[in-house]
Amino acid sequence: MSATAPRVSQLRALEAEAVFVVREVAAELARPVLLFSGGKDSIVLLRVAEKAFRPLPLPFPVLHVDTGHNFPEVIEFRDRRLLEAGHRLIVASVQASIDAGRVKEDQPGGSRNRLQTVTLLDALEEHGFDAAFGGARRDEERARAKERVFSFRDEFGQWEPRAQRAEPWTLFNARIRRGEHIRVFPLSNWTELDVWRYIEAEELELPSIYFAHRRRVLERDGMLLSESDWIRPQAHDQVEETTVRYRTVGDLTVTGAVRSEAADIPAVIAETEAATVSERGQTRADDRTSEAAMEDRKREGYF
Repeated sequence: MSATAPRVSQLRALEAEAVFVVREVAAELARPVLLFSGGKDSIVLLRVAEKAFRPLPLPFPVLHVDTGHNFPEVIEFRDRRLLEAGHRLIVASVQASIDAGRVKEDQPGGSRNRLQTVTLLDALEEHGFDAAFGGARRDEERARAKERVFSFRDEFGQWEPRAQRAEPWTLFNARIRRGEHIRVFPLSNWTELDVWRYIEAEELELPSIYFAHRRRVLERDGMLLSESDWIRPQAHDQVEETTVRYRTVGDLTVTGAVRSEAADIPAVIAETEAATVSERGQTRADDRTSEAAMEDRKREGYF
């Protein structure tokens, strides 16, 4: 048996579990939707969902909550990937929520991650979605580790970790009342390394920012932020053009790059194997808050 055989077997077991979860939701809930950011986890989640129903098309649409502060490479990839596959894309705009007075920016040009909660909940209500697939994994940070695979939200979209249902032997209770919905995490038991090995095995395309490239960045609070319309150098900032890549995709005002020469998937896997900090802990400013702060955000409906 080759050295890679156990890894392939583990990936297929994780894939089979995720496919089972996706099919279970489609069988038990009336109007699911798949949350898609264009990041690596949602790309893997989309591939799992496609495998769950092949050769038929996805029986549910894809939803992107758009902060308006996106990496252009990710938006280009999102539109092309979903168009080529023939999936229905719904874009819920944070900017539209701001324009409608549903949310208010504390600081123009600042992070809009917190504002996504209202935009998401409004989109779920508008379209009547009763389940939302997400690509979150338990290894990302402690608040996410408290999520069940089927994570229940009340009629206000709020999460109470102590009120979640047990899931013995992967038996899921999907019964909900009017106005409630379920966040579903088929990749709960995956790790960042599993995700990258699956990307390699499936030969999945990713946005180019996941691989080493030259970019103008400035360092703030220990993070390398991309110079952009929203991140402008201040008097004390030092801007440099250097070789970086991104471990995660998010609002570019709070998503940091890492110095790297990893230009292909095997090189990224090697870096990931050697990493001692999770991708969010290293490169997402909004996830550097305390566990309690993140849990409070999730209680409010943050995804």
